[in-house]
Amino acid sequence: MAVSEAVREKVRNLPTQPGVYLWKDEKGKIIYVGKAVNLRNRVTSYVRHDANRAPKVAAMVSHAVDLETIVVATEMEALILENTLIKKYHPHYNIMLRDDKTYPYIKVTVQEDYPRIFMTRRVSRDGARYFGPFADSTAVHRVLKLMQRAYHIRSCRTMPTDRPCLQYHLHHCDAPCVHYITKGDYGVLIRQALDILEGRDSGVSQALQQKMEEAAEAMEFEKAAMYRDQIKAIAVIQEQQNIVNTTGGDMDVIGLARQAGQTCVQIYTVRMGKLMGRETFSLDNGSDDDVPSLMEAVVDQYYGDGTFIPAEIVVPGLEDREGCERRLSQQKGKKVTVVIPQRGTKKQLLDMAAENAAGLLEQKRLQWQHDVDKTTGAVEGLARILNLPCLPERMECFDISHTQGIETVASMVVFEHGQPAKKEYRRFKLKTVQGKPDDFKSMAEIMERRYGEKDWPVPDLIIIDGGKGQLHAALPVIRQAGCEAPVISLAKRIEEVFVEGRSDSIILSHHTPELQLLQAIRDEAHRFAITYHRHLRGKRSLVSILDHVEGIGPKRRKALWTAFKTLGDMKAASIEELAAVPGMNRQAAENVYYFFRLGTDEKRKMTQ
Repeated sequence: MAVSEAVREKVRNLPTQPGVYLWKDEKGKIIYVGKAVNLRNRVTSYVRHDANRAPKVAAMVSHAVDLETIVVATEMEALILENTLIKKYHPHYNIMLRDDKTYPYIKVTVQEDYPRIFMTRRVSRDGARYFGPFADSTAVHRVLKLMQRAYHIRSCRTMPTDRPCLQYHLHHCDAPCVHYITKGDYGVLIRQALDILEGRDSGVSQALQQKMEEAAEAMEFEKAAMYRDQIKAIAVIQEQQNIVNTTGGDMDVIGLARQAGQTCVQIYTVRMGKLMGRETFSLDNGSDDDVPSLMEAVVDQYYGDGTFIPAEIVVPGLEDREGCERRLSQQKGKKVTVVIPQRGTKKQLLDMAAENAAGLLEQKRLQWQHDVDKTTGAVEGLARILNLPCLPERMECFDISHTQGIETVASMVVFEHGQPAKKEYRRFKLKTVQGKPDDFKSMAEIMERRYGEKDWPVPDLIIIDGGKGQLHAALPVIRQAGCEAPVISLAKRIEEVFVEGRSDSIILSHHTPELQLLQAIRDEAHRFAITYHRHLRGKRSLVSILDHVEGIGPKRRKALWTAFKTLGDMKAASIEELAAVPGMNRQAAENVYYFFRLGTDEKRKMTQ
């Protein structure tokens, strides 16, 4: 399945900021979640033709019919949100790319007298401080090793009191286990390490930079490379999102955007300091209200139906903040604060939510414009290109389906104003060409049956699936029936359009809405015809060979298939074995036994 033009248009208008993209299948189910530093560049790689694409990616793209994106502020936030959404939705094509473990965090056990600093993949409410999550576990290990050597942080899980361990003798630890360092002095070292994790490196990076340059001048390149890696590791660690504070951090951020009379609201949910996801709402009848009154209605309606209320709600404005806080606090049973930020992290989150809301409105506008171009605009374009006497507001398209002439059927699909009118669809089981594959005679029969019926509405354009031959077969019958509607045919090989009274074909660009509309009608007629053909073919194949044996009805047939797992076993059974099947008698068993021993010609006569 090729990516639709609507999705391509959406991709072309994606922002160039970091974010997360979600591919969906035809049922709206999320099948892949990915992150990107530049959304437009990353997602474009999926819609671009690539013969060397990995099989898994090719399979995903073949099932993807829609796209949703979420813009965030940094690559790290995209990483966190991607991880959260994968665990929430378990997309089919992410399963083999991600395991169930979480991204690494750095844990500082500040609740202990002599804290440790180590990597973990589990966040607990234990009083410790957590930093992360991080994408690069190697960088985490490097920073932890740097901190251990620079600040002599203990690495042992327990603190034995008899003697210091090997780390003390390697000058990597000051042995707080035997009180070789006081609690106060050790706390100073921990504070310096926390400065790095909080983005205040206290000159460590500058000191490492100087050491790297000195080592390079002394031609100690291995040592210089070690300092270089430590500087990079600190930079990676300091790219983190907000610090995760396990004592709180629950917050909702409500952004709003307006465009062309439409209003979109984005609600970001932040739990334990991490951006967990978002919800999107459209507001009806709110185009004339100001932002504070709109927010009042949003907050009351969103939290009024039992939705979880966080400790803090961030909004761009509010009519009665005190009254709103009072209602929410009473509803939650705890104090709830409503914040209208002017600067800082919360303002950035609010702007990001509003930006995403604006992006969604723009996508809706582009989708609406694309739909107009694909339907109304394409109808007008067809009238111009084909020189039709009027707009083809009702178009009828025909297709034939059969298997070597067996179960020959035809379909008629109807498009009105560029949209499928499924209540007008019809299907035909052909009468004159069964068993004799002849598409021209089949088309003539269908035209006679359709346009010989005077009670049906007259179309503005008739479309035949096929080339010039199918057109010439259909035209005389249509005209004899008294229908004067324009008739064209669409040949699939290079999508040629053949028109009545014109010897050469019309070649339309594959990117034009006019050809895409004709293709959509033709493909729908093909789908409708082949679905009917498969239905009839399936009914034919369901007829059991036992249905032609005298004395064998549905119950005995089922009993025989239960007793004998294969047709070969049934053929090899004796009369006594057949008669022993529940529900069978001697006469029925003999009929089955001798039926399997008839000649081919005799069986064919019985089954006809």
